[in-house]
Amino acid sequence: MHFTGIDVSKNKFDVCWLRDATTNKRKTKVFKNKQAGHEALAEWLLNNIKAAPENIVIILEPTGVYHESLMYLLHDKGFKVYLVNTGNAKKYAEAINLTHKTDKSDACMLASYGYAQQSNLQLWLPEAVEVRELKALLRRLDALESDYQRELNRLDSSEFSLSSERVLASLKEMIRALKSEIEKLKKDIDNHINGHPKLKNNRKLLESIPGIGSVLSRELTYLFAAKTFKNAKQVGAYSGLIPKFHESGKLKGRTTLSKTGPSRLRAKLYMAAVVAGRYNKSVMQQKETLLKRGKTMMQVIGANMRKLMQICFGVVKNQTEYQPQVT
Repeated sequence: MHFTGIDVSKNKFDVCWLRDATTNKRKTKVFKNKQAGHEALAEWLLNNIKAAPENIVIILEPTGVYHESLMYLLHDKGFKVYLVNTGNAKKYAEAINLTHKTDKSDACMLASYGYAQQSNLQLWLPEAVEVRELKALLRRLDALESDYQRELNRLDSSEFSLSSERVLASLKEMIRALKSEIEKLKKDIDNHINGHPKLKNNRKLLESIPGIGSVLSRELTYLFAAKTFKNAKQVGAYSGLIPKFHESGKLKGRTTLSKTGPSRLRAKLYMAAVVAGRYNKSVMQQKETLLKRGKTMMQVIGANMRKLMQICFGVVKNQTEYQPQVT
């Protein structure tokens, strides 16, 4: 197998082919992060490595959306693509004492990391077409909702500062337009989910859980369709809900959430956990137990968020509606 690391940015990506792991011989090149650059990379790899695509391993880190189209093209052409955890790659870079951090050195580090961890890597596979479409729709909805909230904030500050009538009218018109488009997009997302039996069934199962409404069920329907989790602990880790303990010297230890993974999901999950703490029997029982132990309300809500995600994982994995388990 031949290992290649790619460090992706918005306008370009740096490539490093690890020619010989024992002598650390490398070959590097830079390409534009466009369709033509993606095609040129595939050709460059085949011409230089002189191996079949299935024998060429590509290692990347997630970089927002800038790596996605490149990954899809490389996968379609038969290359083995691996999307590695950024935290693990960073620890490896520290372990090998990578002192000069550049795009080129990051690409070479990824190639070396892939070679060293090849037995632990998990092959990346693209989502199904309907899942990819759902992802794009949810991203657009999230962007519009952020714009809507910003305009509401601007309107509030403008009214407070007695801004001009023209500015107020402009803000109100923009808010109406955003609100209308948000509602249309929500209907399109719901119709998309309902048009695919597996997505529709998973959403139905998720909404059988008290505390999970239409907003969070959209996000979780995509999450469980796009990601493969072996157990509930992995779901908690991905969502940034694993507790971390902090203690130093005389500072009394305290527990906080790791907060890795998508913050957008945690924000929606927070509100769901608050509601579940009032209406979901399993979550209510945990809440009462933790409060009796002296936990703060924020610690309780964090635990309830994790509990709720575990329940969601369970109903989707077992394909059964929610049944409260109260002792």
